Amino acid sequence: NITADCKTVEQHHTHLEEACPGDNIGFNVKGITVKDIRRGHVVGNAKDLPPKEAESYNAQVIILNHPNKIIAGYTPVVDCHTSHIAC
Repeated sequence: NITADCKTVEQHHTHLEEACPGDNIGFNVKGITVKDIRRGHVVGNAKDLPPKEAESYNAQVIILNHPNKIIAGYTPVVDCHTSHIAC
C-alpha cells in the first residue's frame, strides 16, 4: 500500500479533471518515485472510493486466429491490460 498525492491527470498531453475506467492516462504524483510503481499496480482514490478486488467478471472473448485446433482440455492464456493469466 503506497499513498501519494496526485497533482495532475493527463491524456495525450491534455489535462483531465478525472479519469474513467478504461481510460489510458498519465498522472503526476508527489511523494513517490518511478521505482515505487510497478506494472499491474492499481491507482485509485484511497479516501473516497478505494479500488476493490473483483470476485469475478464476465468477458466476451473472440478468437481471431489460432494456429492449432482447440479441443477439450485446452488452456488459453488471457492478456488483460497488464495481466498475463493461464485460465
